[in-house]
Amino acid sequence: MATTSCWFLFFVWVWWLPLMLAGGEEQQGEGCLPKMCGNLTISNPFWLPDKGAGRSCGSMDFEVACHNNSFPGLRSSIPLASGLGFAIIDISYKENSLRVVDQGNLELLQASNSCLGMILNTSVKLGEPFRINPVGLNLILYNCTEEGAAATAAHRDRDLVKTGVRCRNESKVLVRTGVPYDATGNYGGYALKGCEAVVVPVMGSSGEANVSNYEQLISNGFLLTWDLPQPAPAPLHTSSRTRKFTPSNYFVFKFVATFSAYCIVPETSLVASM
Repeated sequence: MATTSCWFLFFVWVWWLPLMLAGGEEQQGEGCLPKMCGNLTISNPFWLPDKGAGRSCGSMDFEVACHNNSFPGLRSSIPLASGLGFAIIDISYKENSLRVVDQGNLELLQASNSCLGMILNTSVKLGEPFRINPVGLNLILYNCTEEGAAATAAHRDRDLVKTGVRCRNESKVLVRTGVPYDATGNYGGYALKGCEAVVVPVMGSSGEANVSNYEQLISNGFLLTWDLPQPAPAPLHTSSRTRKFTPSNYFVFKFVATFSAYCIVPETSLVASM
C-alpha cells in the first residue's frame, strides 16, 4: 500500500514541480519582452502591459499603450485634459530620444467645438523622465478676449494668424510660430495683452516654420529625450531563517514532508512510533 502511494506521489511531484517553479519566476516580475505595435518595436525601458499576466514589468512612466493595434502612445500626466496623450512616431534607443505628437492639442485644434476641451502647455503633460529636445522650435497659441484680439489685429503682426479653432468667435484664437526654445521656460517676451498663451514644441528651424501650416507643424511632432529609470534596489541577502516564504516554497515543503513520512522513513519505524 505504501509503495503504491509513493509512486503516486512521485509522479505528482514530477508533473507539478516545474509548474510551481515557473509560477514562482512569474511572481518576480522580471522585464517584459520586446513587442510590436504598428511598425515600432517597444522594448526596454518602454513596455506594453500584458493584460493576461495582470502585472507590470517596468517603470510606470515608460508604460506604452497600443492604440487600435496601430500606433503606440505615452500617457499624459493630465489624462483627462489631454486625450490620448502623446502618439509615438519614432524611437531611437541608441540616442534615448523619440518623436511624438501631442494628441490632446491636435484633437482640440481639429474639433468641431474646441470649447469642450482645453489646450495646455505641452511641458506640463510630460512625465518626469522626459525632456523636450532643445533643437526644435515652439509655436504659441493665444486664447484672446475680444479686446485683446482687436488690439492684436490693429498692430497687423505678420507673425500671427487666426486659427480654425471653433469656440464662439474663431478670431479669438491666434497662433505664432518660429519661437526659439527656452530651457528656462521664459516666454514673457511673446505675451500679448488680453490673451492667454500656450507653448507647443514643434520640429524644424526658423526658416521652415510657416505660420499658416500650424496644424501640420503640430502633426509632425517634436523630439523628446528621456532619462533612464533608476534601477530598483537589490534585495538584501538573507539567511535561510529569514528568507521569504512564498506559496510555492510552502507547497514544496509540505510535499517533501509528506514524501519523507510515507516513502523514506522505514515502515518498522512508523509501526514503532504508533
